[in-house]
Amino acid sequence: MEILIRLSAFVSVFSGMAVWEYLTPCRQLLRPRRERWLTNLSLTAFNSILVWVTVGSIAYASALFAAEHGVGLLHWVTLPSWAAVVVTLLGLDFAIYLQHVLFHAVPTLWRFHQVHHADLDIDATTGLRFHPIEIVLSLGLKMVVVVLLGAVPWVVVAFEILLNASSIFTHSNVALEERTDAWLRCFMVTPDMHRVHHSTREEETNSNFGFSFSWWDRLCGTYRDQPELGHRRMDIGLSEYRSPFNLGQLLLLPFRGNPGRPASSRSGRRPEKMSPGELQTFLGQGKSPLVLDVRNPDEFIGERGHIADAVLCPLPELDKMLDELAAHRTHRIVTV
Repeated sequence: MEILIRLSAFVSVFSGMAVWEYLTPCRQLLRPRRERWLTNLSLTAFNSILVWVTVGSIAYASALFAAEHGVGLLHWVTLPSWAAVVVTLLGLDFAIYLQHVLFHAVPTLWRFHQVHHADLDIDATTGLRFHPIEIVLSLGLKMVVVVLLGAVPWVVVAFEILLNASSIFTHSNVALEERTDAWLRCFMVTPDMHRVHHSTREEETNSNFGFSFSWWDRLCGTYRDQPELGHRRMDIGLSEYRSPFNLGQLLLLPFRGNPGRPASSRSGRRPEKMSPGELQTFLGQGKSPLVLDVRNPDEFIGERGHIADAVLCPLPELDKMLDELAAHRTHRIVTV
């Protein structure tokens, strides 16, 4: 019965968001929808079969175990039924927020989570695109949290449905009116809010980790209102991977030699800001950096003209020059 309920909810939400995306899209897709949907939905089907065959409804089973043995917070503290429901929902959602942060912070976990971020576009199917090992690890964490909370069994099922629906909704490529989006953000994660998280910019990827409720990012200091380049001009995905993957490549991606960028913990270093005076001093030192001028040609006018000895590399052309720039990877790189 639980599987039937979850499947019905999934089909309803996904169908509704797919139609909404088609009628009022926010962004123009870079890759054909048929190509991406074949890969993302194939991965979704693979994960669904794998979970059904191996662990099944483990979160719900864990809640039943906790209830039968009187284990967990809600079995040790007497609360009204409505309060137990609230604690279960908020506790599980906050745990998923922390899990998401963890998958960005720990390089080994990031290897699996980058499968989700390597999508070159973002739409409802992106919300279903996860590596099977990440799915299994997430279920294990949920099982622990459910037992520790002594979560209400039927609320665990409701949360699983809510989480799945929220993931489809928040990743959808739909255009929301600005005032509607601002109002919804008071209590839930919206597509515009979560789209920032899928930016190729590291500082934007390290924000807006929430899935359902928007409060956790605000309370924990990871909230970012808008992407710097706007929703229609921002680049989606990972700068390390700018070609599409098929199903087999996605499954093997975590085991490749290059793990991409563990977004919030790469060597503990973050991009540094440098004033014009500091740049001038640095250029006068013995070992000069490689200076990338990433402005558009129409900005090389007047006092902001081209910098001598800088490599002209406008942002739209950056992907095409990665191989050439690899020869300078031992140099410090300064962008202007």
